Amino acid sequence: MLEVFTAAFWEQYGALLWEETLNTLVMVSVSTVFAYLLGLPLGILLILTGEHGIRPHKRFNQVVGWIINVGRSLPFIILMIVLMDFTKLIVGTKIGVKGAIVPLVISAAPFIARMVESSLSEVDAGVVEAAQSMGASTFQIIWKVYLPEARPSLILGGSISMITILSYTAIAGAVGAGGLGNLAIRYGYNRKVDSMLFITVVLLIVLVQIIQSVFSRVSAHTDKRLK
Repeated sequence: MLEVFTAAFWEQYGALLWEETLNTLVMVSVSTVFAYLLGLPLGILLILTGEHGIRPHKRFNQVVGWIINVGRSLPFIILMIVLMDFTKLIVGTKIGVKGAIVPLVISAAPFIARMVESSLSEVDAGVVEAAQSMGASTFQIIWKVYLPEARPSLILGGSISMITILSYTAIAGAVGAGGLGNLAIRYGYNRKVDSMLFITVVLLIVLVQIIQSVFSRVSAHTDKRLK
């Protein structure tokens, strides 16, 4: 493990660690964007069609909620294997960074939907009712009431979502997705290079700390209650 502090280690593995760290960041950032494109509307739909929503629809809400719960209940590694043919159809490959993005998005979107639902449910019902009484449309209430009022909570939820996706990328490394998880398995476990296992874990911890710190600062900056 002390090899990490030697020049020889970084000469041998430095470029590889940098490359796979970038691959991890690509997987996390791209997957988060597309997962939010799916999860954010689903979370909004759950709030709008809920029992106390502005467009209540019990059956629709139950169906969407059931689909989301099914998506959340599937272990990521199983989902990734099940989706391999679909992944190849979409991005042309089952492995590598591109091969990991499709299952990452599908796995994270239901989780994000529930995070969004939880954040929007914190919005004061009185503010929503006031917007309705002034004749605001559903879209205006979403865009000008729900999302702005829930912004701090949504931002904190974004950090949890990114960290969750980061942990999924490590799992994806078990089936050849690339990234730091793949390095930990190939070198740390298969080749018994303890120093590589150690440094990949450290890098993952550092990434988590950076994500949490950045999102916490942004959330605090946008929270009107702290001003």
